[in-house]
Amino acid sequence: MPVVDFDLYLVTDRTQTQGRDLLEVLEQALAGGAQAIQLREKDLTGSELFALAEKARILCRRYDALFFVNDRVDVAIAVEADGVHLGTASIPVETARNLLGPGKIIGASTHSLREANAAAQQGADFIVFGPVFFTPSKASYGSPQGLEALQRIVEKISSPVYAIGGIKPENVESVRRVGIRGVALISAIMSAEKPKEATQRILSYLRG
Repeated sequence: MPVVDFDLYLVTDRTQTQGRDLLEVLEQALAGGAQAIQLREKDLTGSELFALAEKARILCRRYDALFFVNDRVDVAIAVEADGVHLGTASIPVETARNLLGPGKIIGASTHSLREANAAAQQGADFIVFGPVFFTPSKASYGSPQGLEALQRIVEKISSPVYAIGGIKPENVESVRRVGIRGVALISAIMSAEKPKEATQRILSYLRG
């Protein structure tokens, strides 16, 4: 069975890099200690995503970090990613498992206890729940869930739970106290002036 042993799950968004090359930002984050990267660039064509995923996967292996592809199981298989991340509109977890095999890791985004339960029962290796706090990138998923809802997920779900949505250095301690396995985030690192230092700072709070 795959082992989920990372604290920080960095989700990409090349529109938030302040004009910098995405791979440059990723390398800085990896140098700062990021242990898992999810490539989430939904606007790219299949061939564009494949080309970027190949480069990102090579980069992650150089730093001994896990590499995930959002939604596109075919691309994940093609580039030999460590796993795939599924949303509520993605293919079922069971189907992804059949395609990927038992050795790959499957993460699932959820926005309610019902969704988290379903993903865990279907065999997701870890659950991402949110948005915990307000963030523009997750506004379409509704109002922030808050720490109480996050705590219910942690208490009810046996799978590792990662908090997402508005995660910043100043609130990492509050979500850590709830008992999460780690945090998933985008802008706190993607948009940071110094992604390496931002990554190190967040990890220091997570492991504090």
